[in-house]
Amino acid sequence: MSELHSLSLTDVARKMQSRELSSVEVTRHMLERIDRLDGKLQSYATVTADIALAQAKKADTEIADGRVRGSLHGVPIGIKDLCATRDAPTHVGSLVLRHWNPGIDATVVARLRAAGAVFLGKLQMTEGAFAVHHPDIVPPVNPWHADYWTGVSSSGSGVATAAGLCFGSLGTDTAGSIRFPSHGCGVTGIKPTWGRVSCAGAYPLSDSLDHIGPITRSAADAGVMLSIIAGRDPQDPTSLLAPVPNYLAELDAGITGLRIGVDERDYTEGVDPTVTRMIKDAVEVLRNRGAVIVPMTFPATTEVVRGWMALCSVETAIVHEITYPAQASLYGPALAGLIEQGRTTNGMTYAKVQIARQKFAGALAARFGEVDLLLSPSQPYPTPTNAFMETLGEEEGAIERLLRFTAPHNMSGSPTICLPGGFDANGLPLGFQLVGAHLGESILVRAGHAYQQETDWHLRWPPLAV
Repeated sequence: MSELHSLSLTDVARKMQSRELSSVEVTRHMLERIDRLDGKLQSYATVTADIALAQAKKADTEIADGRVRGSLHGVPIGIKDLCATRDAPTHVGSLVLRHWNPGIDATVVARLRAAGAVFLGKLQMTEGAFAVHHPDIVPPVNPWHADYWTGVSSSGSGVATAAGLCFGSLGTDTAGSIRFPSHGCGVTGIKPTWGRVSCAGAYPLSDSLDHIGPITRSAADAGVMLSIIAGRDPQDPTSLLAPVPNYLAELDAGITGLRIGVDERDYTEGVDPTVTRMIKDAVEVLRNRGAVIVPMTFPATTEVVRGWMALCSVETAIVHEITYPAQASLYGPALAGLIEQGRTTNGMTYAKVQIARQKFAGALAARFGEVDLLLSPSQPYPTPTNAFMETLGEEEGAIERLLRFTAPHNMSGSPTICLPGGFDANGLPLGFQLVGAHLGESILVRAGHAYQQETDWHLRWPPLAV
């Protein structure tokens, strides 16, 4: 029993369906682990033990009767606390919504519920899914080292998944908030194509930039979760009509002949040498697995990175126009500052950003006529300390530098996967990302799996999770 949490999502699901394990025993194990460890890690905003055990008992009964709902039936997972749940509060990391009980499920939650997943609870996050935790809410702690950044805004999702407090989780990504926690916590995250996963019932930060996706401990596990939450949703008119493929169908087909574009300047100029070495190592692993590495020049990102903040600020101000400034005293300074920026951004500035966004998206799409995937860092330096992040906004250009590799792919809506790629000198995880063409998630999962067949970074456990 002491090793149950270390099973992969796919393995625990297989053992439940063969009745080698029961959902109830696994769920109890996970709840006991949360009770023992999360007082230190603070990854859960709300633990829903009674709900989880009731779902687990139902799953065991259905599986025993041969009514298996699929590859997530009976598996305990965590949900980022901006996804509405009909039977639990949704706080969105804020004081404004501290009493909010939506009484409905977000579409992603409804799909996970229909698949028979077990909900351990709601995972902590930054205020409103922006960059900083509300000053009155205790932030999650990186299980690799308490002094280091967990990534934002899906901090609780990254921490809980890395620490074995769930088998997978939901995260959201507006400028890197699936990829930053994946990098800093040593887990695997997918930011799908914009519109691939419905955002209905998920409290937004920026409607045209938000993506919902899985955070797990492997590419295969992420593919399982994505297959359940993806697909057209009448409640979200921006969701895509394209049918959802079986993301694991070609998992073992390998990547021989797959063309992966790399830009040497991308991972050497303005990038810490530790990250450069990791990217070079990742290139060699993928080459050894049969990928064709294609040197190329990536589209310039400076203008869209600078424009991201203006665009996000305007859309965030729209989201909060009912409660801000009416309840301004309940907001933390970071989110309030973003909203104030949005309320004062003029139309010409906003239009210029949209034009730059369209041009970048077009230039990026053209690269996928030459290659199948792009490879780049997920951030320009190893996982930073919390102290470094607290002063990040004081240095001119520092925020743009942090967002350099992530925000452009929110602006373009491109799918990405962030994979653990090693460790730095301080023992903190490193990550990198693969970027795909629109609706290219199947290739991302396959490439990520191939990389993880050759490496064991995703199998390492943080010391605070022992």
